[in-house]
Amino acid sequence: MRRAHTVEQVRAAEVDLMARLPEGTLMQRAATGLAVAISNFLGHTYGARVVLLIGSGDNGGDALYAGVRLARRGARVTAVLLSDKAHAAGLEALLTVGGRVGSTDDIAGADVVVDGIVGIGGRPGLREDALAAVELAGQYGVPIVAVDTPSGVDVDTGETPEPHVQAALTVTFGTHKICHLIDPAATACGPVHLVEIGLDLPPAAVESLQASDVRELYPVPDGKSDKYSRGVLGLMAGSAQYPGAAVIATAGALGGPLGMIRYVGPDAVAAEVRAAHPEVVAGEGRVQAWAVGSGLGDELDVSRVRDLLDAEEPIVLDADGLRALEDSGDHTGVLATPHAGELARLLGVDRATVEAARLEHARLAAERFDATVLLKGSTTVIVAPDGQVRVNTNATPWLATAGAGDVLAGLCGALLAAGLTALDAASVGAYLHAAAANLASASGPITALSVAAALPEATRQILG
Repeated sequence: MRRAHTVEQVRAAEVDLMARLPEGTLMQRAATGLAVAISNFLGHTYGARVVLLIGSGDNGGDALYAGVRLARRGARVTAVLLSDKAHAAGLEALLTVGGRVGSTDDIAGADVVVDGIVGIGGRPGLREDALAAVELAGQYGVPIVAVDTPSGVDVDTGETPEPHVQAALTVTFGTHKICHLIDPAATACGPVHLVEIGLDLPPAAVESLQASDVRELYPVPDGKSDKYSRGVLGLMAGSAQYPGAAVIATAGALGGPLGMIRYVGPDAVAAEVRAAHPEVVAGEGRVQAWAVGSGLGDELDVSRVRDLLDAEEPIVLDADGLRALEDSGDHTGVLATPHAGELARLLGVDRATVEAARLEHARLAAERFDATVLLKGSTTVIVAPDGQVRVNTNATPWLATAGAGDVLAGLCGALLAAGLTALDAASVGAYLHAAAANLASASGPITALSVAAALPEATRQILG
């Protein structure tokens, strides 16, 4: 599990650890890891031209001491001081080993710029002089390595309301921070390299499943399993207007661990589903979970869906099915899977407002509707009614294609039917959906059906 902590949690852990270590030890650990990461990023150290943008925080000290290590290995290191309160001991150490203090003019010839402007306690945005330096790096095409987090982002929310650093690499210490996992800030981080420094941390505010976690959670059948015990999913999707949604959602569900699907919908659509997937049973019957909404369009029966919401079986609500969701009642077995526009309509705000503060609005919806909310996007944000947050970060941009959400809804329904909780079904489903897309894409275009077709192989690879 990849875990991300809040600024307050990290600060408390740092204070506790520093009280037990000789003075300066923690900063030296961070600086060593940062220097190694910069060397690896560059592919060499000797002769490399490194410019450090130094603010007044401790991460400016981290950058200066990393500069000391790089200078000792033959790099030409220049510090650009953006504060008159730069870390004095770190600056003296850099000058002692041949580093120098320069100006933003040095950025033009640099191989890398190191962002040590503000630390995790900084507020969104950059001061004018810092912004000018960052823009200069962009103008000359010099990559930026951020220390801990890109300066200017909101660390605890992943929001980017003001100008900020766009990093080619972020080197963080002790644990991931929330901005590393949640867009739009996650995009500003680039790849994130974690340096362990020995922090003793509490339970994380945000988690992100890895392959080993998916392997542990996935409902694998055993010798006593039959098609009913593996899970039966009721699927209510598709319409005369959007018949393909039913076919695609069925394909997604069949790529999961369930034993059987009962399709409930118009006869003409049912015929198309059975033509594509002859193993599907058409008509009502006992199920362990429902997936409802993909492509229902104007044929949505709100009262019927609300009856399902009041029943005991867990349910995935996708697309048009979200219109049946109310902000009353017990929906703890409900998994809602909106994209930003759908979530905006549910909450009565603009789509841009949701996109700018994805975690905030996913949390708001989970609390208001007492449901698990899976907010689709480049990073998928999942929030349970009790406030647990998980994020999925392994998707390819090629997954932004028509019908991909129908595949995800079917897959999450299959996982619910197989016995996972709404939070686990959403988390495992999002991970496998992205893994299948990566497999199908191979860095090229994909279709929703190709993602569904890749689900079994992606799952086999993860289960080992």
